[in-house]
Amino acid sequence: MDSEAAAMRVLPPALTDLVEAFGALPGVGPRTAERYAYYLVKHDEDASLRLAEALKRLKDDIGYCQKTFALVAADQQLADLYTDPNRDKTTVAVVAEPFDIVALEATGQYHGTYHVLGGLISPIDGISPDQLHIKELVERIHQDKVKEVIIATNASVEGESTALYIRQQIGDQKIKFTRLARGLPIGVDLEYADQITLGRALEGRTIL
Repeated sequence: MDSEAAAMRVLPPALTDLVEAFGALPGVGPRTAERYAYYLVKHDEDASLRLAEALKRLKDDIGYCQKTFALVAADQQLADLYTDPNRDKTTVAVVAEPFDIVALEATGQYHGTYHVLGGLISPIDGISPDQLHIKELVERIHQDKVKEVIIATNASVEGESTALYIRQQIGDQKIKFTRLARGLPIGVDLEYADQITLGRALEGRTIL
């Protein structure tokens, strides 16, 4: 038994279980998990009850849009961003995860609709094209008479592979196929930029 596990033995089982539960979340290390757990112990019971109720509702009250696969209320079939008459259904931004929509909406500059893939193609992680909502995207292109598909995935090997696969599935249809512009962030030296970012920066170079 390592020293950290031994130290955890001095805590009540209910607290160690909570620390382990927080620690199982992505991006949450042991110390952060301990801080989260201790916060709930230290504060009044309302904080714990609110968290417990929110977690319960997470599974009971959340569903997926049948067209875009964005997160919606459990009793809602279609997302508001899809049914809104002011949104352009002929333009579709393809994102990997539902929360990517939040980032794009925050710009206030996009007025089309979305399509959530549910991940990115990654053989190493066992994620194949069949596990993503790519087939449904191709069907939407026909149903909504889509004119432009915007690939809004990460500039990673998985993101590039997914974009290429989608392009292949769309085939020779007369659709504008675009990707979010990529470039070098302000203040980043060339020596620290990855190859994909540098490649996109070269493609998107502008006249001074």
